Amino acid sequence: MPIIKVENLSKQFGELTAVNNISFEVAEGSIFGFLGPNGAGKTTTINILCTLLAPTSGKTFIAGHDCLKEPSEVRKNIGIVFQDTTLDKDLTAYENLMFHAYLYDVKKSEINDRIDDALHFVGLHERRNDLVKLFSGGMKRRLEVARGMIHRPKVLFLDEPTLGLDPQSRANLWEFIVELPKKHNVTIFMTTHYMEEAEVCNKIAIIDRGEIIASGTPEELKKTIGGDVIYIRTSDNANAKLEIEKLFNVEVSEKDNELFLTSLKGDACIPEIIKTIGEKVLSVRLQRPTLNDVFLKMTGKQIREQNGSSEDTVKEAVRAYRRRH
Repeated sequence: MPIIKVENLSKQFGELTAVNNISFEVAEGSIFGFLGPNGAGKTTTINILCTLLAPTSGKTFIAGHDCLKEPSEVRKNIGIVFQDTTLDKDLTAYENLMFHAYLYDVKKSEINDRIDDALHFVGLHERRNDLVKLFSGGMKRRLEVARGMIHRPKVLFLDEPTLGLDPQSRANLWEFIVELPKKHNVTIFMTTHYMEEAEVCNKIAIIDRGEIIASGTPEELKKTIGGDVIYIRTSDNANAKLEIEKLFNVEVSEKDNELFLTSLKGDACIPEIIKTIGEKVLSVRLQRPTLNDVFLKMTGKQIREQNGSSEDTVKEAVRAYRRRH
């Protein structure tokens, strides 16, 4: 059986449909990426899986337990690392983990060994007695991962785990995360705005406007692009677009004042494009298909775009719904 199973899940806040009849499964011991722009339905789905929110319809299961009917059993089987830190900054690293172990009723005879193992795993054992307020952002994130593993969950939810970290801290954190399924037999359910991070996923589901619009392995999704991606900046995009479409009989799109198209042999097309457009060409670049290209093709927007209006609409709908209920 899959460790996570979602069947025809929907969630409405008044007249707003935040999640619209989605279904997916997550294999045990895998890293699953749940990707989408702000307001797409990611957080709503995660909150339902973590028993923080009841669905309007549909069913969700974690480790065989119904998230709605067996919330206590589900909570025993999950760990969560939120976007914003929830550590007690006035406690030491050891004390934070000790407090978490007590909350999850870890056997007293096992607590010290589990804390030592977790701190060694994330490279913080030498700082175990230091106050968390002295830690860098990357160290706090690693400590939160350690805390999420103390009670030995079967599923660990990581909601934008590297948001706000510098590139080196992000890389260090992912060194630990990718080892979790192998060393601790845990399934990772993650969201991220950094598409290169999603490359480590065994499977990805892309959600937009409450619906899953694509799913598969990173390579399967990149194959949907159909070839290399050619990006062109010109002094006259409107006419250049028409000329390129006429030349290759393909669709040319535009984003951020840059034209782009896909081609099976991008390096061979570039000389023809330059020859056809001539002096209007300002720059040309070739890029092999990435998950960001897939996301752009599927949704028409970059995943890092801050879709504020959509997010605000969801938040206001939730507030209005709660006022009426």
